[in-house]
This record gives sequence, structure tokens and C-alpha cells, in this order.
Amino acid sequence: MSSSPSLSARGSRLALLAVALCWLAVLFDGLDMFIYGSVLPHLLETKTFGLTPDQAGDLGSYATFGMLVGALTAGTVADRIGRKKLMVACVTLFSLASGVCAISGSVEVFGLGRTLAGVGLGGLLPTAISMVSDYAPRGRAAVVIGLLMTAHHAGGILSAYVAKWLIEPAGWRAAFWVCVAPLLFAPVLARMLPESLSFLVAKGRDEEARALAARYDVELPATAERKTAADRFDALVGLFRGGEWVQTLLYWLASFGGLLLVYGVATWLPTLMRGEGYRLGSALTFVVVFNLGGIVGMLVAGRAADRFGAPRISAIWFALTAAGVFLLSVHMPTGVTMAVVFLTGVFLNSAQTMIYATVSIGSTPDSRATAVGWTSGMGRFGAVFGPWLGGQLLAAGHGDWGFTAFALAGVSSMVFIGLAALRGSTSGAKDGAGQELAAAH
Repeated sequence: MSSSPSLSARGSRLALLAVALCWLAVLFDGLDMFIYGSVLPHLLETKTFGLTPDQAGDLGSYATFGMLVGALTAGTVADRIGRKKLMVACVTLFSLASGVCAISGSVEVFGLGRTLAGVGLGGLLPTAISMVSDYAPRGRAAVVIGLLMTAHHAGGILSAYVAKWLIEPAGWRAAFWVCVAPLLFAPVLARMLPESLSFLVAKGRDEEARALAARYDVELPATAERKTAADRFDALVGLFRGGEWVQTLLYWLASFGGLLLVYGVATWLPTLMRGEGYRLGSALTFVVVFNLGGIVGMLVAGRAADRFGAPRISAIWFALTAAGVFLLSVHMPTGVTMAVVFLTGVFLNSAQTMIYATVSIGSTPDSRATAVGWTSGMGRFGAVFGPWLGGQLLAAGHGDWGFTAFALAGVSSMVFIGLAALRGSTSGAKDGAGQELAAAH
């Protein structure tokens, strides 16, 4: 009996190691995602590659389009090669792609680098969430997933400091060389990260899965029935049967506007703040404050949704986000602006997450994964459109309308998710919804 606590403590430490490795991988994911927005004001001011605002918007969309491809293919690839190998491949891909950006001599090569980076970024996050779900301590999966999501925003904070510290003395290329550094982390990940328990169970490698579960003192995932292509297609068609098509489209439109807002602001916040008259250093500080708000929001939103309901929180959060983004178009004292940026970060990122929660709660168990997955996928088109829209507004000389346009996207998502919630049932089990909604994001 005396050895049991020791084994449990050892298993918890090993599980913590697995979760920590995933957290670092997502940190590097966030760094690579946000670095473009952090260096963009400098690229435009120095006219690097002869870059124009509309081209800059296109470049921002390349990365988000790559993320769309990566997210849609991650599940299929992971089912073939395993989640551990896919994570290593994704870290390697976006690190090498940043090297392409660092050595690029033209907009075309730079754009290729950002597209390839997006594929790696899009594939990593859902895979990492699956991994921490497997290795989180018993009964703590939802908390650990929330903590993992903070790593993405911590990467955004790091990107702002990398830009602040390196652009002046070493130039913008140095910032992208820093984003190549995670390549050194890939072998560590390959050596120390265990394979996903869910993958092992799905592949019938039960003995190996049981040994790992015992070693890490975590629960063995239940054997899930593998769905065929026909099963998945039938689940998708079910989202449009009867009157369900109206609610499905409302969810998709809400997700489109939400991710347009998330990635539009993430790409253009420093540039738009520069346009409002703030120095580059201050504009990058806003990125830090915005992502600090994102970390707080991820930790707060789930609790608020549990108490007041995800649909209500999603609608309220989008309304507050729209108000905050619109206020950023008004030149206020720096301290007031910092507070608005922080609160906007709190509400913006978690508002989109609450869409997934709303969809999950309103879906039947057999259609939940399909409903959440397709809502996320349709939203990714908004993620592509947001950076492009900001570039078009700046190119047309309407940069002052950038915050207004993003605020209107927030209002539209508030309306769509509110209408969907009124049509759908807000009752039903919330068990397991946290893991699925986070995986979709």
C-alpha cells in the first residue's frame, strides 16, 4: 500500500511533463501566428518588398487559409501516422516556413512561407488539445485544456516583445529567425512526448495503451466506434433536415463573423493603432495587453457560461467586444486605451469559443462532433476574410474604418448567435462539451 501514493505522484509528474510539452508547442504556435501582425507596421513603413496595405492583407489571409487546410486535414493525417508524429511534423513545418519568410526576397516567397506556416499552425492546436485531454490528471481535463489555450495568447505576448527588441537593432528578418528556433524543440517533442492514448485505442494497440495509462496514472479512453464516410455524411445532412437548416446557417454565420473579428484584429491591431497616432512601441504594447486579456478571458468564460448559459454569454461577450473594438477608433488617453484593449481581449477570443459551446449544447450526442466541427470550419473562412478586409480598407485610404468594420462583425455574430439560441433548445447535457469546443478552436 505504501508504494501506491508514490506511483500516483510519479504518474502525475509524468502527465505534467506531457501537458507541459504540449503547452510549449502551442506557445510556439502562438508566437508564429502573431509575429506577422507584430512586424507588419514596420514592413509597411519601410515599404519592404514594395508592400502595399492590400498586399499585406492578402499575406495575412495566406496564413489563415493555410490554417484552414491544416485544421481540416489534421484529423485524417493523425489517424494514419499518430498524433505525436503529427505534432512534431507541424512544429517542424511552421518553424521551417518561418525560415522561408526570413530569407525571402519577394512578396511571393514570403507569402509561400506564411501559407506553409499556416498549415502547420492549423494542424497543431487541435492535435495538442487531443493529447492533453488524454494525459490530463483524472477529472481535470477541462481545466488543463483551458490552461493549454492560454499558451496561444502567451505566444502572442512573446511575439510583441520579439518585435520590440529585435526590429530596431536587427531588422524584421531577425524576428522570423526567432520563429525558426522551435525547430530545436521538435526532437525534444519526438523523444519525450508519449503517443496519444486515443490513437492507440483506435488502432487496437490496447496493451500499449494500458501500459501508458498506468504509467501516467490517467484514465484509459473508452473505445469509440469508428465512423465511416457514409456515417459522417449522414450526420452532416442531419444538420439540414426539417427546420434545422436555419439554425445551422445561423451558427455558421456567427462563427464566420467571430473568426473574422479574431484574426482581423490579431493581424491589424498594431498597424491600426499606429494609424491612430500611437508610436510603434506603444502599438506593440497593445498586443501584449490584448493577449493578457485573452488569457484572462479563456479562464473566465467557461465559468460564466456554466452559470448563465453559453448562448447568453456568447451574445453578451460579442456585444462587449464590438463596443470595445469600436472605441479603439477613438483616440483616448493611453491608460484608458490600454484598459479598453485589455477588456476587448478578455471578451473577443472567448466569445468565439462560446459559439462552439452553444452549438455543442444544442446538438444531440450523435451529431455534436459534426455540428461543432463544421461550425468551426465555416468560421475559418471568416479567419481568411478578416486580414484581407483590413488590408483593403487601408489600401483604399479608409484605415479609420478598420475598427468599425471589425466591430460590425462582432454585432453580426451577436445577432446570429442570439437568433440561433432563441430557435434552439438551450437545455441538455453539457458533459464533455468543453473538450470538443476547444478542439474545434
